[in-house]
Amino acid sequence: MTLLDCTVGYGGHAELLLESCMAGTTLIGLDRDSRAIDFCRQRLIRFGEQIVLQRGNHRDLKQYLAEAGVSAVDGVLFDFGVSSPQLDDPARGFSFQQEGPLDMRMDQTSGLTATELVNRSPEDRLADIIFQYGEERYSRRIARAIVRERERRPIETTGALTSVIAGSVPSSYRHGRIHCATRTFQALRMAVNLELESLEPSLRNAVDVLAPGGRICAISFHSLEDRIVKHTFRSLAQGSEASLSLLTKKPVLPTEEECRVNPRARSAKLRVVERLPARMA
Repeated sequence: MTLLDCTVGYGGHAELLLESCMAGTTLIGLDRDSRAIDFCRQRLIRFGEQIVLQRGNHRDLKQYLAEAGVSAVDGVLFDFGVSSPQLDDPARGFSFQQEGPLDMRMDQTSGLTATELVNRSPEDRLADIIFQYGEERYSRRIARAIVRERERRPIETTGALTSVIAGSVPSSYRHGRIHCATRTFQALRMAVNLELESLEPSLRNAVDVLAPGGRICAISFHSLEDRIVKHTFRSLAQGSEASLSLLTKKPVLPTEEECRVNPRARSAKLRVVERLPARMA
């Protein structure tokens, strides 16, 4: 078989797939993060030519498959969002729990940083980003506070931004179950990396290269991501021109044991589809 891991990250899924699949399986792994690719290359070195790694965005998956001489694949995996190593590295700026530069780029070679987004965007634009991508009810208060603070000094670290957020929301919200900076950091990360904008094109491109009987597995961690996955899969599984069969009418959720071992899995949702045979003319 030939498998495509569109978010290979640090190789956890790829390693398990190669260990569990039949001999001769090839896995092509894509990721925007050069550090992840370097780590993955060492982690999976024992698989030799079975593994092909490429730094790049999954929206360009057709291009990378063509460069690898692959016309069709038997399985595709998407694991959307940020990885644990990225969250845990203070230098990447993804987490409000650790002091570091406000970067948030998955590909650190290009694009605007979160520092540039926070310090250059108009107040209305900031509020829209925080509300739309973070579903943050205090988005306008937070955006107003950011603009006031940056007039005094640039906001360049995770700690500085977290402090501004904490000072702009009600005390009850500041001490709530979820940290008051969670939604804003999530929104900025998604905006910096254009995460939602690439989901549907990537999913449709994956369907185009999927062999009949092949499957796509998509794991999302946010309601906005899951909504796009659900609607895209459903649209391709309906009508006389349907190309997919839905194998999961509702998303598969992690068990209590999985959440206990890995708390970050608690919001994961898995949806799976299978490619239908091509219709005869």
